[in-house]
This record gives sequence, C-alpha cells and structure tokens, in this order.
Amino acid sequence: MPEPSPNGRQFAFLLVDRFSMFSLAAAIDTVRSANRLLGRDVYSWTTVSADGEAVSASNGLPIKIDYAIADAPPVDIFFVCVGLTTEFPGKSKALAALRSLGRRGATLGALSVGSYLLAEAGQLDGHRCTIHWENRAGFKERFPDIECTGNVFEIDRKRYTCAGGTTSIDLMLEIVRADFGQNLANEVANQFQYERIRSAGDRQRVGPERDLTGKSEKLKKIVELMADNLDEPYSAVELAKSANLSVRQVERLFLRHLNVTPGRYYMRLRLERARELLRQTNLPILDVAIATGFTSHSYFAQSYRLLFGRPPSEERRTTY
Repeated sequence: MPEPSPNGRQFAFLLVDRFSMFSLAAAIDTVRSANRLLGRDVYSWTTVSADGEAVSASNGLPIKIDYAIADAPPVDIFFVCVGLTTEFPGKSKALAALRSLGRRGATLGALSVGSYLLAEAGQLDGHRCTIHWENRAGFKERFPDIECTGNVFEIDRKRYTCAGGTTSIDLMLEIVRADFGQNLANEVANQFQYERIRSAGDRQRVGPERDLTGKSEKLKKIVELMADNLDEPYSAVELAKSANLSVRQVERLFLRHLNVTPGRYYMRLRLERARELLRQTNLPILDVAIATGFTSHSYFAQSYRLLFGRPPSEERRTTY
C-alpha cells in the first residue's frame, strides 16, 4: 500500500439510493478518529453521486453530495457504497465512470454490496473480493469467475472491499495500520470500544451460528467446509476425515456445541443458501435446488417448507 502523500490520503465515497449509512459512517469515523489522534488531517473524504444530487440512505436520511461522479477529483481510493438495492437512478453513468477510473489505473473499493457494482463495471475481474454474506450467494451465481470470499474484508492490489457494517471499521483500520503502525490502529479501535481488530483472514458469518468463538477449532473447520461446499455436499465420512475425526466423534462435537446433528446443520446451511438465491436472483427454482445440492425438486420443496414454513415458490413471490 503506498504511503500517504504530504497532502494526506483522500477518499471518495460514491453513494447510491438506499445505501448503508452504517457502513459509510463506520468507514469515515475510523479515519476521522485517526486524524484526531494524530493531531492533523491526514485523511480527508468527499461524497459523490451519479448526478451530484443528494442521496437518501436506507434509513431515509438525505446526505449532501459534494460532486457528480463525472466531476469528482482524483483520490487515493474511490469507494462504492451500496445497501438495499443495486438498481438506482443514474446507474449507467456510475458504471461508465467506474470503467473509466479502472482504465486509468485508479484504486477502487467497495463497502457492503458495493462489490456488486464494481463487478458489473468489470472492475473485479481477476481480483479477490468480498461482499455482505447475505448477498454472496447471488453474487457468485451472477459472477462465477470472480473469487468472492466469505472474509470480513479483502485487499487485492488496487481493490479494497469489505462486507459493510463493522467490517468497514476493520478495513479502514488496516489502512491506518499500514500507514502509521499497529499502535495507532489499536488507539483508534479503543476510541470505539472495539475489542478486537479483525484481519482479512477472519470470516464473516458462518451458517446459523453467528459466533463460534471459543468453540472447537475442528468444529469451525468442518462448518467452514460445509459452508464452502453447498452445491456438492460432503459425506459424513469426508467431513470427519477433513478434521481427522471419526463420524461418531463429529456427531458428538456438533451435539455438544450446537445441539444439532451434523446432517441437520448441513441441511440448514444449504436451505439458507437456497433462500438467499430465491430472494436475490431470478434462477428457476430447480436451478436453485441443484445449486444447493438437491437432486429432487420435490425433496427440496418439502425440506424448504419444513424449515421456513412456506414453499420456495411463495418465497420467490415475496418482496423484501
């Protein structure tokens, strides 16, 4: 990562309709706090929209915009901030501008679902990225050739992406750490009562259990393997072998820590992924079933109804 110039490091945030206010505030306040602790304005930021007009966040608050995207000045990192929808007024202008920035060698970033927009603009081809866990399934179906991890943030050459929410703090703290060292990053984290700075290697959410902290490392390994292999589920024997355990030992591990059998846990992971695909994509229901490891449409529908209380077809008709 290049060091800040004598004029400091400048960021731009492209905000689109219904963007995530929390993701934006977490990113900006992290570097604002770094400025305060340094006693000088090393970091600065500006807001951008497709046409220069104010944009409303997902919570309804309007945000003043400094520049239309076509008039935005050069910055060190140009971030895209997206929230509830990837469709918005002026999208074609935004995509064209992102492509132009990419051709000129600009460093681009994304908060939360912003990775989707970067991918649509062709700016994540050949790069590793991440996106909010709720949107990862749809992203991978739409852009199968892009490596989209389940990590909290990713920095791959000139592409900076994070999953939004508190992961915006982690990404900006990594920038602060690279610029001024771990001590300053820790001081900034302390200002926000942020107990642990996560690294790019930390995963976001893994299945229905949001926090496996303090639980068996072998359990975590098996759960991650399950989450990464939903279209072609591993057998009980293969899962056990991956952790150098017997099938019976794996069963005891899941029952002790999660109060569920490995088979039921794996089934829930697959069905949760199916629900994400139904909500985020236009894939036919049969294709959703196949993408989550079901070879029978009827068995998929039955399992789905049993867990969520409605058939997949009704999920597809629901607007979120």
